[in-house]
Amino acid sequence: MSDTYDVIILGAGSGGYACAFRAAELGLSVALVEKDKVGGTCLHRGCIPTKALLHAAEVADSAREGEQFGVKSSLSGIDMSGVNSYKDNVVARLYKGLQGLVKANKVTLIEGAGKLVGQDTVEVDGQRYQGRHIVLASGSYSKTLPGLELGGRVLTSTEAINLDYVPERVVVLGGGVIGVEFASVWKSFGSEVTIVEALPHLVPNEDEFLSKSLERQFRKRKIAFKTGTKFTGVEQSADSVTISLENGEQIEADLLLVAVGRGPNTADLGYEENGVTLDRGFVPTNERLHTGVANIYAVGDIVPGLQLAHRGFQQGIFVAEEIAGLNPPVIDETGIPRVTYCEPEVASVGLTEAQAKEVYGEVQTLTYDLAGNGKSQILKTSGAVKLVKGGTSDDAPVVGVHMIGTRMGEQVGEAQLIYNWEALPADVANLVHAHPTQNEALGEAHLALAGKPLHSHG
Repeated sequence: MSDTYDVIILGAGSGGYACAFRAAELGLSVALVEKDKVGGTCLHRGCIPTKALLHAAEVADSAREGEQFGVKSSLSGIDMSGVNSYKDNVVARLYKGLQGLVKANKVTLIEGAGKLVGQDTVEVDGQRYQGRHIVLASGSYSKTLPGLELGGRVLTSTEAINLDYVPERVVVLGGGVIGVEFASVWKSFGSEVTIVEALPHLVPNEDEFLSKSLERQFRKRKIAFKTGTKFTGVEQSADSVTISLENGEQIEADLLLVAVGRGPNTADLGYEENGVTLDRGFVPTNERLHTGVANIYAVGDIVPGLQLAHRGFQQGIFVAEEIAGLNPPVIDETGIPRVTYCEPEVASVGLTEAQAKEVYGEVQTLTYDLAGNGKSQILKTSGAVKLVKGGTSDDAPVVGVHMIGTRMGEQVGEAQLIYNWEALPADVANLVHAHPTQNEALGEAHLALAGKPLHSHG
């Protein structure tokens, strides 16, 4: 077998394997280098296992709260061995499917730690492979703070997904996506949870309306949080951790989850030595994901921007098509949907109100309360859909959709079409949304923004 390929991809996570499969579909010879397992963080340590935990948490809440629906149910406890078995089986089935796709697409999987040793050469365990094009897709790792040592009772999401017990008291350091999702799981499982976030709000990258709405819902769930509060240190004993805050407060807990984001996996991989620029560890690219060096591209979490699996998938497909000469359209980063799977779910696409004001000056917003949505009442959830219009004229498109409520993440598919197709409120208002669904909330919001509200007040 030749050791020269049309494309060599360093990393088989979301971006890497998507690039490999699409390139192979287009008739290119592809080598996919992975030191761990195909699927990367998302499948094995991130998206999939955490969402399995969140579903188990939803089932726990349903059992605990059955009486409000006239169902005599109760929660007798959480069997973490059973939860982990369920979670691991989901991962295993998806992993088996991915392995089958590697073979079906005739992608050469090279198992081992790869390193860039030339602008067209990758070395794996002493063996060198040449690529007419190189794609860097080495992913990310759970970050910590300077001076905050991981280990023992101080853990990251990687360890948290495999806990074999439910902690009584947990402090979550970081109120972003990972932090609020784990806080939500542990609260549903019966833990006492406190989130510490240095910025003024939870999920600080979202529209402020969503942040404040989530904070209200977390207060109702009795999830404690301290925003605008900096962490200063932690001390471990045999049976607890003590977390110190800048205001002098101390919190004692069983565990400290460090959820302060993810850093790029680019150290010691030969990138800089071969001319690839690194910026705080990230690989800057142009809009076509080219690094500016030879035929080297980068995709996924190492490229500055949203660290989302579906962004990696799309970037991988884009680069494969770019290499094959198809000239695919540039990915609009703002048009990538975002979902935080806590309870209630937070989902958005496009610009926040503050960002839209910077771009358009004058904007128009509308908030539709889920109290007017039949399916949301059936689910006994509260929340809202907020729309942001890029201007005040009738021909101004919707440039931001921001949603919160149980299962509202499922509505982000239509929301991203609205943003990416630059839909006018009247365009969406004329579409028929099935009743009774939560999807109607999107239709109702656009009806109201188009000046013809149906089930909304004021």
